[in-house]
Amino acid sequence: MNAESLILEMDRISDPIRAKNSEWFFKTGKGEYGEGDKFIGITMPQLRKICQKYRSLSLSELSKLLSSPIHEHRMSAVVIMSDIFNSSNPDKQSAIFNLYLESVKTNKINNWDLIDVSAPHVVGEYIFINKTPEVIIELAKSKLLWEKRTAVLATSPFLKNGVSEYTIKVAEILLKDEHDLIQKAVGWFLREMGKRVSEELLLDFLDKHAHEMPRTMLRYSLEKLNPILRQKYMNAKRS
Repeated sequence: MNAESLILEMDRISDPIRAKNSEWFFKTGKGEYGEGDKFIGITMPQLRKICQKYRSLSLSELSKLLSSPIHEHRMSAVVIMSDIFNSSNPDKQSAIFNLYLESVKTNKINNWDLIDVSAPHVVGEYIFINKTPEVIIELAKSKLLWEKRTAVLATSPFLKNGVSEYTIKVAEILLKDEHDLIQKAVGWFLREMGKRVSEELLLDFLDKHAHEMPRTMLRYSLEKLNPILRQKYMNAKRS
């Protein structure tokens, strides 16, 4: 099995109508965040079913998929990387992690769905296992959109283990970021912090920062709070 055979399997079930809809949904028009991305029209369940058969692909074959102009080919690579990460030995985990970050930096992992499905399981897990959270902070300080979104998602394993420190640090770094995709991600993970770790921590963050948070970020962070608290913090933003 190799990258070419995986691509052939995808081609057999591709759907031009779905592809066209995906190009609209993922903002591939000129000046949009997914500008120029190409789709062939495959659902995630279909893609995951194919990927199950290709979990033994080498990193060089995964690199070929990541270099494809087709979005679903790159998605298959990050799904496989996520699936095999925890069962890999430390050396292979390191190689997967490095390939992943290089692919983010070079705009191969270049849309929110690619990052959201994989960054917690590759970048986040590697950093959590190896106790290198400084990498998350470096990514959050990047000027690159997808590195910043990766930073937010990479705090997931920490939250699952009751550690909120890095979600808070990333949120403070990105507090005034102007991009909608960063505002949504930060608000989402603040909400997750309140749900998984402590609502008090979320309320403390909101007491300090609600007045200066972008409206989208604030709204996402408030979704699980009771209506009285939601109104309180939305009023703080307005005032």
